[in-house]
Amino acid sequence: MPPHAPRQRQRRRSLLTLAALAALAVCVFAAFWLLDYFVIDAATAHHKEGPLRQIFNYDAFTMQNALGSLSQVIAAVLGIAITVVSIVVQLAATRYTSRVADLFFRDKINLGVMGFFVIACVESVWVSFVVRGDFVPQATITATVLMSSGSLLILVPYFAYVFDFLDPEKVIARIGVQTLERATARDGKKRAGTVTDRQAQAVSGLAHLADIAVNALGQKDKVIASDASAALRRLLVDYQDRKAALEPEWFSIGAPLRADPDFVALAADSLDDLGRNRTWLEWKGLRQIREVFGAALDSMPEMAHVVAIDTRYVGEAALAAANREVFSLTVKFMNTYLRAALNARDVRTAYNVLNQYRQLTEALLAAPAAADGWTLATVIEIAGHFKYYARLAHSSGMGFVTETVAYDLCALCEVASARRAGCHDRLLAIFLEVDKEPENQAEERALRGVRKAQAKLASYYLMSGEAARARAIFDDMANESAERLRSIRDEMLAITSKDFWEVVDRGTNFDYVPEARKEKLRQFFSGFAALARA
Repeated sequence: MPPHAPRQRQRRRSLLTLAALAALAVCVFAAFWLLDYFVIDAATAHHKEGPLRQIFNYDAFTMQNALGSLSQVIAAVLGIAITVVSIVVQLAATRYTSRVADLFFRDKINLGVMGFFVIACVESVWVSFVVRGDFVPQATITATVLMSSGSLLILVPYFAYVFDFLDPEKVIARIGVQTLERATARDGKKRAGTVTDRQAQAVSGLAHLADIAVNALGQKDKVIASDASAALRRLLVDYQDRKAALEPEWFSIGAPLRADPDFVALAADSLDDLGRNRTWLEWKGLRQIREVFGAALDSMPEMAHVVAIDTRYVGEAALAAANREVFSLTVKFMNTYLRAALNARDVRTAYNVLNQYRQLTEALLAAPAAADGWTLATVIEIAGHFKYYARLAHSSGMGFVTETVAYDLCALCEVASARRAGCHDRLLAIFLEVDKEPENQAEERALRGVRKAQAKLASYYLMSGEAARARAIFDDMANESAERLRSIRDEMLAITSKDFWEVVDRGTNFDYVPEARKEKLRQFFSGFAALARA
């Protein structure tokens, strides 16, 4: 759906409402006027003029009395319109962003209607001074009557338009679209200002969207926060398709841009890298999304999952546009999310971020250029990050996060196997390095989950005819005690339902193994001498 389609529908509804009110007013007036003319007054008066001419046959005495009151009516309508509009615009600007007022006064319909009210008021004042006993300006008075009628008729549909215009979802979408259009000079204007002006407008738009999301989170308004995060994501995703057509000057980071608070803190070398890699806008946008993530951790953790999803979409769009630098930025921010979640000891958020991070890595493995050196190296780099955060969680007493990483690495190994990726063996080696000797009972339970994930992967390898890789897992588990191996095997074989018994985004039980693979799982465990002796 085109971004302006909802506004066009609202305009059509406003016009239809205006037409309906005008038609109803005309019909009511005409009905009573004709009743008076032909029925009530017919017995006592002799009409020398037809009903239509009688209406527009103004006399000086009547007009001198009526036009003064008419100008007061229009002035009152203008006062009502200004009062209502100023209140609702100010409330919206206070709640969401100061950008609301700028958007309102840039809108052509708002300017047109307010201008019409002012012109009608001024015209009615002026016409009241030109009526004389010997001169009655028929056309001018008719125009004044029509304009005053229009001022009254337009009030209701205009208020409906204003409230629709200030709908939070539409305000957010409008800010996102306008920011992108101005940044890429596609707003119908001639290269809207200098490059520096467009950079400032882009930075301002991104900051406003982040402010809306953070303010909404503070008020526990998940809908508006989600809309603002989605607007940031859409802006960055759509920008990937447009940036190739932008002039080289757009990507340079000049003094005004360096003065932005988010860039001031960066080292000079990092700023130079952003300019050289043509990624300053994406960095700024992802930085704003990270700000939303941080606010979500403090006030509404479930929104952190939404932010992680939006970040994954940006990374996937970068892959589709073959923009490796932006994808690498996305990976850095995913790592930042994980670090923040672990520092906050928020296991659920870490679990959700890992889910999105894994899906982003799977998209990388599925990319058309998945066989090139950069892709393979990036997959290995991400797997190394997974291992690092798994061990960090393990040492911090968050064993479930470690177990989650293990199952995500298991899934990545399966995808690498299915796609015959050149990084497969290195990926498996990193997976086998996740666990270490347990130091206490809590760590023992966490590392049991890692061993289950490894055994699950071994059953996949045996099903796929990759006995050598299954053997690598076997050798890594060779020193486990018989009691531990048996309990792991029995627990995995006892799982019969694919679905977890709670509502989770992943949907499936980590330990579930299809019946066809359970036989391979038994085969895998049957090779351990410790189990055979027990």
